[in-house]
Amino acid sequence: MQKITIKDKTFAVNISSDTIQNRIAELALQIDADYKDKVPVFICVLSGAFLFAADLIKRVSIDCEVSFIRVSSYSGTQSTGVVKSVVGIATELKNRHVVILEDIVDTGDTAVYLMDEIKKHSPADVRFASLLLKPKALRHPVKVDYLGFEVPNDFLVGYGLDYDGLGRNYADIYKLSE
Repeated sequence: MQKITIKDKTFAVNISSDTIQNRIAELALQIDADYKDKVPVFICVLSGAFLFAADLIKRVSIDCEVSFIRVSSYSGTQSTGVVKSVVGIATELKNRHVVILEDIVDTGDTAVYLMDEIKKHSPADVRFASLLLKPKALRHPVKVDYLGFEVPNDFLVGYGLDYDGLGRNYADIYKLSE
């Protein structure tokens, strides 16, 4: 589908499923090399990163663990600027190698919050993986160690990204049409 409509908005394909899957395979190879002889803990940020996390973890060939955290900072098509942790981390992280898996870094508010929260658990190291980064929307410096794609400051849906809870199920990523 080249265009989709969710509620009152129309979206056009921005990144195809094939392109997403090819980039995820490349990221998995990089993670395999970086964590050879280690057992990292992947922390998937719900709800948006669940598809990215599942596809990435399926391609990682090293031993690893998976945990989840749920945070929220969006209302409609805008970031509220306030990050709320809804569900915390249940896995022991002390002296562990942690990779945070996020769907998108836009303002950087959530990324900074997550890094601060994870560091409270005294991990051996923390790295950040994000499928998408919006450099022009950043309000904080954020280091993304494993990046899928840099994208313009457009509102996006699909492949885990949503508009008021809808649209996560699409295999492609769509941007809001003008």
